[in-house]
Amino acid sequence: LSQRNEWLVCRHTGTENEVKGVRSSRNINNYQQMFVIATVADTIRVPAPLLFHPTLQSVNFEIEKKYPNRVIYDVGLVICRHGDALQIGDANLVAGDGGAHHDVIFRLVVFRPFVEEVCLGTITESTEEGIRISMGFFEDVFIPAYWMLRPSHYNNDTGLWVWTPNYNEGGDEGEEEGGEEEEAAADENNQFEMEIGSEVRFKVKSINFTQVTDTAKGVQATTTTTAHQPNAASVVAPKPKSGQDSSGDNAPVRKRSTSVDLSDAKKVPASMHIVASICEDGLGLTSWWASPGEEEDGEEEERVKEEEDAEQI
Repeated sequence: LSQRNEWLVCRHTGTENEVKGVRSSRNINNYQQMFVIATVADTIRVPAPLLFHPTLQSVNFEIEKKYPNRVIYDVGLVICRHGDALQIGDANLVAGDGGAHHDVIFRLVVFRPFVEEVCLGTITESTEEGIRISMGFFEDVFIPAYWMLRPSHYNNDTGLWVWTPNYNEGGDEGEEEGGEEEEAAADENNQFEMEIGSEVRFKVKSINFTQVTDTAKGVQATTTTTAHQPNAASVVAPKPKSGQDSSGDNAPVRKRSTSVDLSDAKKVPASMHIVASICEDGLGLTSWWASPGEEEDGEEEERVKEEEDAEQI
């Protein structure tokens, strides 16, 4: 947001109520979810050509033009406007400006997954550092090498990550010594490549917001990271109050900020990026965990879709 605009955000995420500003808010959901409703207060300028329209219509149009596909720092990626504006103040005129400036309170649909949420995406890039995932509307999801399914390795020839599960763990030592050749042949068959374009199921590990500012010392990037504490399993959670859910979703969450000098950097980091993991059973390519019946259904759906496309052509 522009520095001259004063704004506040009330973020509704189930049992958590994070408020910035002076306006109170109420919970509107009973559970956390990938998309949240954010209440924002901002000064909206209605240009002179739109003054003959109803004020509500003009303000909604300007909000839709300004906010979607923007990242609000420490809040999330704005998807769209949610309903009409809640409150519109009187118009203020500025010398030399033919537009009307209204103090408006409105709601936005924001993409902000919670930590440990499982999502679906598509692999778009594979490097030695990890793989990059696209969710269609959000491209900055990264799975680093240390969050891959184990054992996994990067194949320099194909440029893809390969998962090589060991199904003989816990076997007898005698069998292992006597069947080295058979195991080598089995390892070749048990190589699952993470191909570009494949659908992958991942778990969110941390959400990072980066704000780039130009200071006297140079270009500075301040990153706020939201993630579970490393020793979350050893932390004793406080006892829930009467009437509150004591489920395990309220694991300890840590927020920290770091600043980095970008004066000599060639690439500016994304305003919002997610670090994810596939280092658990059930995560990774969806085709790995599909039952034979589900695979047949998927092939049948693809066949029907191809036939429909051919008929349309």
